Amino acid sequence: MTATMRAIRLTGPVEPEELTTSQVPLPEVRPGWVRIKVRAFGVNESEVTSRKGESDADFSYPRILGIEAAGIVDAVAPGSRLTPGQQVVTMMGGMGRSIDGSYADYTLVGEEHVIALTSDLPWATIGALPEMFQTAYGSLTAGLDLQAGQSVLVRGGTSTVGLSAIAIAHDLGAYVIATTRNPDRGDLLRHHGADEVVIDDGTIADTVREQHPEGLDAALELVGLDVLPDTLGTLRPRGTGCFTGALSGTWMLENISPFALIPPGVHLTTYAGQASDLPEDALAHLLEAIRAGRITPHIAAIYRGLDLVGEAHRALEQGHTPGKHVVVLD
Repeated sequence: MTATMRAIRLTGPVEPEELTTSQVPLPEVRPGWVRIKVRAFGVNESEVTSRKGESDADFSYPRILGIEAAGIVDAVAPGSRLTPGQQVVTMMGGMGRSIDGSYADYTLVGEEHVIALTSDLPWATIGALPEMFQTAYGSLTAGLDLQAGQSVLVRGGTSTVGLSAIAIAHDLGAYVIATTRNPDRGDLLRHHGADEVVIDDGTIADTVREQHPEGLDAALELVGLDVLPDTLGTLRPRGTGCFTGALSGTWMLENISPFALIPPGVHLTTYAGQASDLPEDALAHLLEAIRAGRITPHIAAIYRGLDLVGEAHRALEQGHTPGKHVVVLD
């Protein structure tokens, strides 16, 4: 008989309450791939978009959603660098889009997208980390090459990636300026490591320049291309801006001149990233920082069991509570 597992497998767009489990075939290991017993995963905006049927062409039905997971190696092919029983996290690499993802008891992923770890932190904590830490760490390092003692702006600070970037930049020894549209969330940003908080009314360059007339060393753009010119206006000559996200939904601009977009002498990069941008030693350092209390992942809510994934989607869409929504499996 064919072995099966529980999973949330979609054949078309659904509402959150229609995210129900079914029995599907257990994926078989093949060379270069690793089967992971899923213990926890975060729920992400891109998964909400996919559930609605609004993803780009790289997404197709039928599909098990889930772009990240934390768990235990269950089975490997001969010659693998991994061994059954190891703790791992995985993210990206087509998960939940072009290949089946983590909304299941098990997920099969390419070995190059798997990061091994050793930790006694709760699975709810580890499960919150892969996508947001990979994106934040990669943006700050591969995107901005941020160094200790430098100043960095995190625009979109109360997003999950924003809060992670603030904490990681602070741990790296940078001076962190973070933005929020909500004045009531200033204390949240400071708790995660922001040295300054700027209330974002759509134009922040002049406000930042009042405190930093020479300009900042680096800026991480998470809000969107519509405010990117203003963000780049906070930078000093030879400062670097990195476009990583678009919370506003503005990913493209029409009829834009590079002369209007990029100030003279300022550098602009982008970050999309893969698991390899979060090396094992970097993840180990961040896990130790969590254990020591230097970094506190902001978890909005924890949901226990696949049957509650729909609740997590609904809560994420409503957006009342900042932080990561995490599903934990027994």
